[in-house]
Amino acid sequence: MLKYLRNKTVSVDRIPPNELRVHGILDDDLYGIEMEAVFAMDTLEIRTVSGKWHRYTTPACPLALNALGDAVGIRVGPGFRVKLQKGLGRKGCRHFANLLIEMGHAARSAALIIGYQQAKTNDPDLALKDYAKQAPTVMETTEPPMAAQPPSPTPEPASVIVREPGPSAAPKHLARSSGGFVIDLHVHTAPASPCSAIHVDDLISEAKRIGLDGLVLTDHNHVWPPSQIENLRQKHGFLVLGGNEVITDQGDVLVYGLERNIAGVIPIADLQKEVQEAGGYMAMAHPFRGFLIFDARQLGLTVEKAAARKMFQWVNAIEVLNGKVTADENEFARAVAEHLGLPGLAGSDAHEAGSVGCYATEFSDAITNEADLVAALHAGRFQPVVFRE
Repeated sequence: MLKYLRNKTVSVDRIPPNELRVHGILDDDLYGIEMEAVFAMDTLEIRTVSGKWHRYTTPACPLALNALGDAVGIRVGPGFRVKLQKGLGRKGCRHFANLLIEMGHAARSAALIIGYQQAKTNDPDLALKDYAKQAPTVMETTEPPMAAQPPSPTPEPASVIVREPGPSAAPKHLARSSGGFVIDLHVHTAPASPCSAIHVDDLISEAKRIGLDGLVLTDHNHVWPPSQIENLRQKHGFLVLGGNEVITDQGDVLVYGLERNIAGVIPIADLQKEVQEAGGYMAMAHPFRGFLIFDARQLGLTVEKAAARKMFQWVNAIEVLNGKVTADENEFARAVAEHLGLPGLAGSDAHEAGSVGCYATEFSDAITNEADLVAALHAGRFQPVVFRE
């Protein structure tokens, strides 16, 4: 039975005479965070913000608390989401950034309702929509959706990455060779993946800037239409390929070569049947994510026991380098893949620009389209590499 719990709760209290205290909680099977922020009710400016971790996955996660103060002074309004995602989300943690965005929107709604209630004392027949037109300070805070934000011409580098990879964190044989064709096989974009903080145009611009040869869009249970993929290729003059990260009853699976969009959770056996019929390829994504919470040694989990898990019976490969897990978890995945005789591939699992390309997969031959990618994967003409720190 698959069990996964994710809760996000935001509450707002008024602090007389002119402030709003907003409390937010994000809790799931991997992360537990809590935040409190005070907003000015008239300007919706963040005056104070604090947070704490209840549960996290990597040693770098607690460092995100040092970046919370950078959000002070930012106002809920045009660019609010982008400022937090590019600042707090990259320098600190995207989970804190996304939760604070929700808290800001809650403060905006509360300010509107409080102002409306006060206005009704003088005009009992006043309708909310009419009051909203008379309240420019509140209503001007409405910002366009994420997809409408223009791409950043020069994405800002992240000073703190949730998983900070480097050559010393990976086996020596994973160093990049010369002349290979390098593709990031695992990336996420907003708004296709709700957990991502980067627009697809920004993602591609960063991939080009750091010298990748291509990337595969693997948004969660989302298949990009081929026409949109082609438009992105033409627009950026860069190899963009379509893929998917599918939620199964055995965990997340990276899928290449299957065009059908799969909603919700699917049994991994059913997914394998579809992928095989389409001639596609499946890789188990970050199979040991979260082992920093539960020490594998304390649980008595050996490579041999882990390799016996049913999940690995259904896939063609295992993701052995993932940018959102620890070095130990990556090394454990590599050992399991080696024990099973399964090939290992790599991807950044980027949800923000600063993570793109930290890990990638190097192919022996150039890749020009999805058919080339799937053929090269089936032929085993690839290796996982550390691409940049």
